[in-house]
Amino acid sequence: MASVELRHLRYFVAVAEEGSFTHAAAKRLHTAQPSLSRQIRDLERDLGVQLIIRGPRGMELTAPGRVFLDHARLILLQVEAAAEAARRAATPAKVSFVVGFLTGYELEWLPEVMEILRDELRQTEVTIHSSSSPQLTQALLNGKIDIAFLRPDKEAQGLEFKTVTHEPLFVLLPADHKLAARETIRLDDIAADTFISFSKKEAPALRIVIDDYLARSGVGLTSGREAENLPMVISLVLSTPGVSLLPAYAQRLLPPSVVSRPLQGEAPTIPLAVGYSKFNASSLLKLFLSKTDGLIAHRRKMLA
Repeated sequence: MASVELRHLRYFVAVAEEGSFTHAAAKRLHTAQPSLSRQIRDLERDLGVQLIIRGPRGMELTAPGRVFLDHARLILLQVEAAAEAARRAATPAKVSFVVGFLTGYELEWLPEVMEILRDELRQTEVTIHSSSSPQLTQALLNGKIDIAFLRPDKEAQGLEFKTVTHEPLFVLLPADHKLAARETIRLDDIAADTFISFSKKEAPALRIVIDDYLARSGVGLTSGREAENLPMVISLVLSTPGVSLLPAYAQRLLPPSVVSRPLQGEAPTIPLAVGYSKFNASSLLKLFLSKTDGLIAHRRKMLA
């Protein structure tokens, strides 16, 4: 497969957001529509999947196209952040601010972070770091990052956590599973399936929530292998085949080969928090924390 270029991502995002090749070409990209169409066809050929369905009444994204759109937006955001960091690095006396994300949450929360720090960006070098919650917790304790979006850890002495949201868990199934057509799934429905859980080392908070939920339900699931990350969960669900429970954020990162379905009844939830060291005297940290209530309120409004 040929390498995908950034211009392909920009063109695809423009077409997807405008909902039209003509509008994207004229309004955002300032290029000829036939040239834009050719670039998108080249992108689809390089990826080996169809991203856009073209019809007489317009265009729409395919399932792979919707998944690719989220990742393309994230890549462009990261490139923008990297370019800004490079420009700031060329100027002396820049203030460093390192933001950590539990892997997969960058797409959802990075724009919020950049908006809060918008007025400080000229004087600040923002660095983005993605990892597991245990690794982020250690980085906070070691002073390697200033703030992180992660699972709260009550055992982490010296750290403070402010919950920004609670996410419900959903059932992950192969797309061809017999229950995939259901609107909701009961635990009893998947009792006979191989259950793929998470490693206690890499995702201890999520593992506790899942184990507690299964214990309260009284439903015994057939234990399978443990996974260390989302790609491994998806791989095991497809190859076993099996099922799993995941937080809501993961729904935006799933390929078409798997589907997500809500749990019937009251689903368990898992918190996502902003974590920081109470010994960190950074003025940028204080600024960020002063605006977290607004961040939480905005999040609740979006989910209402």
